[in-house]
Amino acid sequence: MASLNVGNLGDYLREQRRNAQLSLRQLADAAGVSNPYLSQIERGLRKPSAEVLQQVAKALRISAETLYVRAGILDEQERDPLETRAVILADPSINERQKQVLLQIYESFRKENGLGSAAGAEDTTEDTAEDGPRTAGEGDAEPKST
Repeated sequence: MASLNVGNLGDYLREQRRNAQLSLRQLADAAGVSNPYLSQIERGLRKPSAEVLQQVAKALRISAETLYVRAGILDEQERDPLETRAVILADPSINERQKQVLLQIYESFRKENGLGSAAGAEDTTEDTAEDGPRTAGEGDAEPKST
């Protein structure tokens, strides 16, 4: 009997293949695997190697890491929202306005998905040049130490 992860992988692959509007045969050809083998993966009867998953991901134009997690090869990493915010704020390739817009979008997606805003995160999404700098306690979960 196939493991739960392999079954989830097969369902996920089938969904991605259909979204890409590819037949099983077309995906098998593009990934360089046999049609029966890919069919067995989709039905949860076979556990593919990381190499096969990489080829399938490339053919589907999706992340190989996602397939590795679905197959149980990699553990899913929980991302800390504060870490995500810090990476955005530290990126030298985008300007401050772009960083603020990106943070607003990120927070709106988190709220839409029922996750709320990043716990303890400084709320800089409402800052404008006219507002000036915020002081501790204005929208902060914890006072900042200077």
